[in-house]
Amino acid sequence: MEEGDGLRGFIDQMRECGEVIDYEDPVAADYEACRVAHGTDRLLFFHNLEGKRGVMNVTATRNSLSLALNIPKKDLVQRLSLAKYQGSVNCEGNLPMSAPDLRKIPIMKHFPRDAGKYITAGIVFSRYGDAENASIHRMLVLGEKQVAVRLVEGRHTFTLHKSALESSDRLPVAIVIGVHPAVTIASCTRVPKGKELSYAAELLGGEMSVFRCPNGVLVPDAEIVLEGYIGRETTMEGPFVDITGTYDVVRDQPVIEFTGMHLKRDFLYHGILPAGNEHKMLMGAPYEPSIYRAVGGVTEVKDVVLTTGGCGYFHAIIQIRKQTQGDGKNAILAAFASHTSLKHVVVVDEDINPSDMEDVEFAIATRVRGDKSLIIIPGARGSSLDPCQAEDGTNVKVGVDATMPLGREEEFRRAGWD
Repeated sequence: MEEGDGLRGFIDQMRECGEVIDYEDPVAADYEACRVAHGTDRLLFFHNLEGKRGVMNVTATRNSLSLALNIPKKDLVQRLSLAKYQGSVNCEGNLPMSAPDLRKIPIMKHFPRDAGKYITAGIVFSRYGDAENASIHRMLVLGEKQVAVRLVEGRHTFTLHKSALESSDRLPVAIVIGVHPAVTIASCTRVPKGKELSYAAELLGGEMSVFRCPNGVLVPDAEIVLEGYIGRETTMEGPFVDITGTYDVVRDQPVIEFTGMHLKRDFLYHGILPAGNEHKMLMGAPYEPSIYRAVGGVTEVKDVVLTTGGCGYFHAIIQIRKQTQGDGKNAILAAFASHTSLKHVVVVDEDINPSDMEDVEFAIATRVRGDKSLIIIPGARGSSLDPCQAEDGTNVKVGVDATMPLGREEEFRRAGWD
């Protein structure tokens, strides 16, 4: 698994665009690298991350995402909404493993109150029976061969692990770190079950090579692969800074026991800054196409943006071409149904740029009446990441119809010279 473009090829593309900052001086994995990443959205290449090489901010902007997927930025959401999840995956053979030792990897501690060093860009590939899955999970380092993994209840890795335990088995997994961004995006997207690798292949042009770990799990080209199993052992995981920039609660979570490790020569470690723009981009951008499809079922949708200020996850701005008077409210309801963690949705007309928050605020200021334009939904399922969520898991969702009333457009249209 030494050849191929992968992450390194994408870094070369970013370098050609002047979007890479090279750090030749030594950088500490605890805190220092994170402070540097917090100050920029450009891709950071650390040539001496405690004697190793590392990268951060790989896809922290829509420009980098556009480059990674070879899709013009203005067409990203619409093009991704048309995905078929039918790329071709070709197994190139077995992946050799050495003894696992997490001390060889410059894993970071990000903030002072974190429970310890965390793997933040690790994609967990799992396989049980005929079912496969891939998704990013944060992992707290417990020792040279063990991590605690946060498995969100009800998500696919959680259900596969539950199925394995019910059959008195362990769940085989392989954690990959340092992959092409298309693989990362595919693993962050709600796709049909088992279609993450097919989707990644589709995003990469139609085909992708994979390799088989000794435990049977298939993995793509990666800088680092950690093979292991999730059994019955659990431990306390957290505190950890999540998408809101606040500390998530401590929970009892499963332990992954590693049995093998594969490192590329002169490997690159990828770290995602918690609550940084790369974290927000990977949390939010994969949901935009599904919201686009859902809203497209009730009205003509033009664009969807999950905003950085909304943690890349809780706030959506939806641009529509209004057909009937109720389209704005129907779009709000469709968006909430599509992405259950959404908290606030604003629907705007075509003349409002959904990526420009000043433009969106203008629409709210001039096109919203509090007694007619709002939808308030109490007692709805929220997100465990939201500090405002009630103990029973519910929250209050608010939709804002900031569109012009049909037939009165001229009263609301802004003056201009074009």
